[in-house]
Amino acid sequence: MRPTHLVLAALLAAVLLSCGGSDRQNNEIEGPAHSAEAVAARGRQLAQASRALATKAGVERTLPAKQILFGDLHVHTTYSPDAFTLALPIMGGEGAHTLADACDFARYCSEIDFFSHNDHAEALIPEHWAATKEAVRACNARAGDADDQDLMVFAGWEWTQVGLTPETHWGHKNVIFLGQAEDELPARAINSRPYAAGIGLFAQTRQAAKARFIDPRNWGQYKDLEWLVDRLEEAPECPRDLNSRELPLDCHENAPSPDVLFRKLDEWGFDSLVIPHGTAWGSYTPPLTTWDKSLTGKYFDEEKNRIVEIMSGHGNSEEYRRWRNFYQEGEELVCPAPTPEFLPCCARAGQIARERCGDVSAAECEARVEEAEQIAMRASVSPAFVFPDTQPEDWLDCDQCRDCFKPSFNYRPTMSVQYAMALANEAETGADGRPLRFRFGFIGSTDDHTSRPATGYKQYARKKMTFSPGMMTEMISAREQLPEPADPSRAQALDTNKRMMDAERVTSFTYPGGIVAVHSEARTREAVWGALKQREVYGTSGPKILLWFDLLNGPGGSAPMGSEVSMRQMPRFEVRAAGAFVQKPGCPDSSVNALSPERLEALCAGECDNPSDLRRPIEAIEIVRIRPRTQADEEPGELIDDPWRRFECAPDPAGCSVQFVDPDFPGSGRDVLYYARAIQEPTPAINGNLMRTEFDAEGNAVSVEPCFGDYRTDPEDDCLAPARERAWSSPIFVNQPAMRQARSGP
Repeated sequence: MRPTHLVLAALLAAVLLSCGGSDRQNNEIEGPAHSAEAVAARGRQLAQASRALATKAGVERTLPAKQILFGDLHVHTTYSPDAFTLALPIMGGEGAHTLADACDFARYCSEIDFFSHNDHAEALIPEHWAATKEAVRACNARAGDADDQDLMVFAGWEWTQVGLTPETHWGHKNVIFLGQAEDELPARAINSRPYAAGIGLFAQTRQAAKARFIDPRNWGQYKDLEWLVDRLEEAPECPRDLNSRELPLDCHENAPSPDVLFRKLDEWGFDSLVIPHGTAWGSYTPPLTTWDKSLTGKYFDEEKNRIVEIMSGHGNSEEYRRWRNFYQEGEELVCPAPTPEFLPCCARAGQIARERCGDVSAAECEARVEEAEQIAMRASVSPAFVFPDTQPEDWLDCDQCRDCFKPSFNYRPTMSVQYAMALANEAETGADGRPLRFRFGFIGSTDDHTSRPATGYKQYARKKMTFSPGMMTEMISAREQLPEPADPSRAQALDTNKRMMDAERVTSFTYPGGIVAVHSEARTREAVWGALKQREVYGTSGPKILLWFDLLNGPGGSAPMGSEVSMRQMPRFEVRAAGAFVQKPGCPDSSVNALSPERLEALCAGECDNPSDLRRPIEAIEIVRIRPRTQADEEPGELIDDPWRRFECAPDPAGCSVQFVDPDFPGSGRDVLYYARAIQEPTPAINGNLMRTEFDAEGNAVSVEPCFGDYRTDPEDDCLAPARERAWSSPIFVNQPAMRQARSGP
């Protein structure tokens, strides 16, 4: 270089190095509340749909006056370090996504009725928790009449626990609170970090900040991320032996397991809900993890654990399957053989080893196959990295649920919601004196990381409306961090203490996400909260499908979804469902008039919830019946009838209504729960065809075409394929009056 160039380069380096990071401040909410007339119109639409379904079914009883409200109880801003990382330019991100953005998006892009903030507690520094509480109050202050709010916001956080083994893994849970005043909320977020573990899950975030050397034009954004990590590390861990109310304000309050979290929430004494989510998502859940260890009085709180997130932007966690990623027999790990239903990653590792045997002896080749299977099983959540030189396509669709609706990645059947609902702990009793059981209501939400609550109203803008990050350059990848194998023909053992996410394949399993619906007595925070606590809730895969599910002949009369009753006679049920409105392109005038063109485009990306007057037909209504265990050795697959009943619906935009009975219940001697699925006609959906797997005549996977989040797939490609969007009701729990429960056969 010439001397002048050297001087300029040195000056540029000095300027960049002197540019320290800073906090990202929240911006201002722009949009006003919806008019009272606009809010009232929503209620009239709902009442009209309810009356039409009642007339269609010939129902003569008085219908409840409750209204269905839609929301999202799982929303992140870039106060979460992973969201911050995904928003960086090198990831194709858009920059900061603020608390105020979520308020404007919910009100004028997705047009929902309520949502909650849920940034990761492990990284929620004091000033950001304070800003979250203030933003909740600010958004609620714009909601109009306190008895008829257009939008309700709840404060909370995500308790993001990840264990390296099945015994230490409890999973992620969202914590939300009814109150919004300063004296109705904790002084600190309570995180899941192990004691004396530093900043734990987000310790590797500092590596992302180093990308500024590759992308110096955006130096400041990377330094801002580094500022956040520095701020996290400088705060000490709170003392462990003090009541939460007595702890210093500026410390990290750790709760490494659910029992500690519940104790600390009890010390605060505020009305709260703790909502498990992403339970079957195998990107962070170790294989062999099950719900069983959580079903004890120590680790399960019946008052706080009222609902579970069945669907999110990371996929569906509903369905139980009998196959396993692998089995453990004593100290031995056993890899299952592939079937047309499931290809285990351990088996695929063995296939790759066999393909690389070359001219070695047959005995040596078999030994290498067995070695590869064992190494893949011991790789925990990262089996696709045991051959470092492979590409994502080489692993086909291993460890994926092929016949599930929008499944979570690397599916874990024993962490599915159906599996949880089939369990019972005979050794402990619940508040009702019966064997302890999970009695969850079902919701959907997004797990959005761009301050966009309820993104599922339209299937568009995959890179903005889903969790589909990816490097915009080949210079950085997870595989490049692996050491060079001594022998490429053989599998390489991984350091399982350094968890690696299979981020290349996972972006074929990201969706705009679900939403939660409540049957609420009023448009108030208290009424929405009451419906959540009573489990009078349901989830959808994104569209605003209408769903009612009632027990018609309960002991006290009709009982809605979420109810629990004891009865001897044959239960009789009714399901009513109406599809979501067909969407018109663009945004309605109410959104165009409320937000500036720049903000409308930045938040909504040119499309808003813009319903026409026509609803999509409901294709079918399915009923799932689950008979919880009465003996510890009962196979859940024998207790879960999915579907137990299926009713085909006429293609009527007014919806579908069915009634049914269970003649088996009176003589079964068992408690039973029932829930309904309303399934819409097929429509194009992001990642509707997952990895776009091709199969041979025998049902074996032969190739895949992943929908990458990085440079390998055009960002404008939304990877659309037909899918049947759906809604899941909360269960109705119908118990036998007698405490004694007889064991029935398969």
